[in-house]
Amino acid sequence: MTEALDVVIVNWNAGDQLRACLASLAASEGAEQLRVVVVDNASGDGSADDLDRPGLALTLLRNADNRGFARACNQGAALGSAGAILFLNPDTQVSRSGIAAARAQLEADPGTGIVGARLVDEAGRTHRTCARHPTGASLIAHTLFLDRLLPRLVPPHFLLDWDHEETRAVDAVMGAFLMIRRPLFARLGGFDERFFVYWEDADLCARTAASGFAVCHAAQAEIRHRGQGTTEAVKDRRLFYFLRAQALYARKHHGRAAFLAVLAAAMAVNLPVRLGRALVRGKVGDAGAVIRAGRMLTAALPGLLTRGDR
Repeated sequence: MTEALDVVIVNWNAGDQLRACLASLAASEGAEQLRVVVVDNASGDGSADDLDRPGLALTLLRNADNRGFARACNQGAALGSAGAILFLNPDTQVSRSGIAAARAQLEADPGTGIVGARLVDEAGRTHRTCARHPTGASLIAHTLFLDRLLPRLVPPHFLLDWDHEETRAVDAVMGAFLMIRRPLFARLGGFDERFFVYWEDADLCARTAASGFAVCHAAQAEIRHRGQGTTEAVKDRRLFYFLRAQALYARKHHGRAAFLAVLAAAMAVNLPVRLGRALVRGKVGDAGAVIRAGRMLTAALPGLLTRGDR
C-alpha cells in the first residue's frame, strides 16, 4: 500500500480491545501510510487513555457524550484527507496484509465504491457477514422471525448459504470493516446520523449501489473480529437501537407503510416473543433487558412517527 489511508475507529468502552486493534494496525503492512483517528464516545472505562503507538500516526477526538456510531464516524472522516477511508471497529485485529489487500481490491476497479473484509473469529472460522438489500416485505418478515420459521420462503438477511471464501460483489458488507472512496463518501453525505447504531452500514451500501458503484467482499483481506465486543453489557439499549434503526431503514428505503408495519411487528410480536423466550429459559436478566428495550421503543414512538427521528 503506497497511498495514505484514513482509518476511523469509534470507541465506546472497548477496554483492552482498542489497544489490541491499534497494535495490529501498527504491525500491518504499510502502517506508515495509515492516518488513524479514534473518536471516543465518552467512554468511562479509560480505554481511550494513553493510546500512542510508535510508528502509528494517531489522533484522538473525545466527545463529551455518546453521539452514536454514524455521527462519530462522520466526525472522524472529516479530520482526514486521504483518498479512501477505512471504518474499523475497535473489537477487530487486522492481519498483516489485510488492509493492503482490501485497498488493492478497491483500486483494482474504479467502479467499486466499497470493500469489506473476510471477518474471522479467534479460531479462524469465517463469519458470514455479507448481506442482502432488504425489501419492505423482508424487513417485516424478519421482525416477525419468519426467516427462522420459514427459511425456504424468507431468506435470512445475511448470506448464510455462502461460505465467503471468494471475492465477489455483494449487496452489503458489515461496518466492522468498511473501506470506501472518500469522494463517494462525500457525495453520499457520509453516514446517515439518524442511525445511532445499527443499519447505518446497510444504508450506506444501499446508497452506494444506487449511485452506480459496486460493493465488494474481499476474501483475501482477513480480519479478526470478536463481534458485539462493546455492546454485550447493554443488551437493552442494543435491542432498542436495533429495532429503532430497522424501522428507520424501512421508512427511508421503502416508505411509511413498511415503516409502520415494522414498528407494529416489533411491538406486537418481536418484543413479546423475546420476552417469553427469556422467561422460558429462566434468563431473568435477559427478560429485564427486553422489557427495558420495549419501554425505550415506546418512549421513542412520538419522535419516530412525527419527525422520522430527525
